[in-house]
Amino acid sequence: MSQDTAVTGHERIETSNLLMIVLILLVVAVGGMVEIVPLFFQRSTTQPVEGLKPYDALQLVGRDIYIREGCYNCHSQMIRPLNAETLRYGHYSMAGEFVYDHPFQWGSKRTGPDLHRVGGKYSDEWHRLHLESPRDLVPESNMPAYPWLTPAAIDAASVPPRLTAMKRLGVPYTDADIAASADAVKGKTELDALIAYLQSLGTHVK
Repeated sequence: MSQDTAVTGHERIETSNLLMIVLILLVVAVGGMVEIVPLFFQRSTTQPVEGLKPYDALQLVGRDIYIREGCYNCHSQMIRPLNAETLRYGHYSMAGEFVYDHPFQWGSKRTGPDLHRVGGKYSDEWHRLHLESPRDLVPESNMPAYPWLTPAAIDAASVPPRLTAMKRLGVPYTDADIAASADAVKGKTELDALIAYLQSLGTHVK
């Protein structure tokens, strides 16, 4: 192929918007498949870690509140296998810990600390005070307060459909789990649910 022919072909790609878009999409699709498809056949990414259980009814409601309030915008749940991260947060995150998360809450931005190993690190009362008035506990915190969660009662009737939806996505809830879920949250507030969810995070790996 002559240099003139090569230049002409290169110019054709650069001057044709449609051709450029098609080629970019092709490269992205192939690259994505090469990275993602093998994960479906790798056992460690599709099997739960030992002892992992689905969120109970209260924790699942708390997870929905966590998503609703946008907590993922400031807190990641993915500890990378770097000394600086494991020394601060604990054992690095493993794919098998997230098989029941739909969607997962890995995140990519940390305005606040990573929360993947926060379960059991603080008491329920600490979380309660921190969510109601963060700067009472951490004066330099820029986290907003969530006082409206304290009086907000959980709608018990909305809980069984949440578990049913997760079951359809592959989470191993039984019919008995779903039937009992409404009673499990009666008398609980949204703050109770969010704390229950936070206390469950990262507790299956020591």
